[in-house]
Formats: sequence, structure tokens, C-alpha cells
Amino acid sequence: MTTGLVRFQRINDGKRAKSKDLRQEMTGAERCLWERLRNRKLCRCKFRRQQVIDGFIADFFSEKVRLVIEVDGSIHETDEQRVVDAQKNRAFAARNLSVLRVPNNEVLFSIEIVLNRVADYISHYRSAHM
Repeated sequence: MTTGLVRFQRINDGKRAKSKDLRQEMTGAERCLWERLRNRKLCRCKFRRQQVIDGFIADFFSEKVRLVIEVDGSIHETDEQRVVDAQKNRAFAARNLSVLRVPNNEVLFSIEIVLNRVADYISHYRSAHM
């Protein structure tokens, strides 16, 4: 397993600034999910928010279980954004990362279902890699 994905990549200053801005201006759904993921609250798994990976910004990322969580609002229903999302998915897959995409409404109105899906992924990952 490759380690240090985040530590050993070059990030241009523009992406670093954009990532910082996105952390300060998270959507309501992102804030809701972050409150449940931060400080290893879910399965004692560390997540980062607005993490730059190969030039793309992942909403949430756990290096330990190789999981990206993308919280998708209505913008993701546009053809243009679908192209970008497909590029992100390919870039993440090339790094052997799994991507879980969840709609904003699911996070806001069914957070326990989302958390159960993430916890199930973590559990399966750990049992397969330990």
C-alpha cells in the first residue's frame, strides 16, 4: 500500500488557497457531515476536509482507508460538472482510492444512513487489509 499520498504531492498555491477557502465556506451539508467525521468520531478514522489530490479537491478524505467522500449539490447535475466529476473519479481511482458520492439532501435529511454507509466501507476495508 502506498503511504504519504497527501504529504508527497506537489500542490500549487492556487489550489492550496482554493482548498482553504472551501474549508472556510463549507456548505450546510458539508458542515453537517464534517461534524460527524471530525476528530475521529466515526470508527476512529481520521478524515481531512477539502483535501487536494492530484489537482482535484476532495470534500473529505481518509488516507488510512483510501476513501474520498464527495457531497454533491445540484451543480453536479449539470453536464459540465458531470465531466469534471468523471475526471476526478478517474484521478482518484488511479490512486487506488474509493469514491463515495452522496447528495446534499441525503446528508441533511438522512445523515445516519450516510454514516452507516461510510462505517460499512471502513469496516470492510479494515477487514480486507488487516
